[in-house]
Amino acid sequence: MEFSCKETSDVLIVKVDAPRIDAAAAISFKQNMREITGKSGISHVVLDLSEVGFIDSSGLGAIVSVMKLMGGTKRLDLAALTPTVEKVFRLTRMDSIFTIYAQSAEVEKIYQAG
Repeated sequence: MEFSCKETSDVLIVKVDAPRIDAAAAISFKQNMREITGKSGISHVVLDLSEVGFIDSSGLGAIVSVMKLMGGTKRLDLAALTPTVEKVFRLTRMDSIFTIYAQSAEVEKIYQAG
């Protein structure tokens, strides 16, 4: 699974460059995200899901697992959910667990202004 990373002031934006996060991709997703989020000095990560058109329960579980691996001192937010992915988060009520931004650019503006 491929990722693009962009670091801005206090936040790391990680874009998932894959059309799906499903059972076949969940393990790779978690391993890669563990490496990315394990870097010292990173306290806030925003996961850009604009390229992800499908997510199943394994993918959802992988994202929650990454959030738990980051621990209480680090924060994981989501951005740019496609309609199908947003529906999964809404139906499972995970939209109440994560802060979800309309676009990753919205996050950059918040931190540049702050």
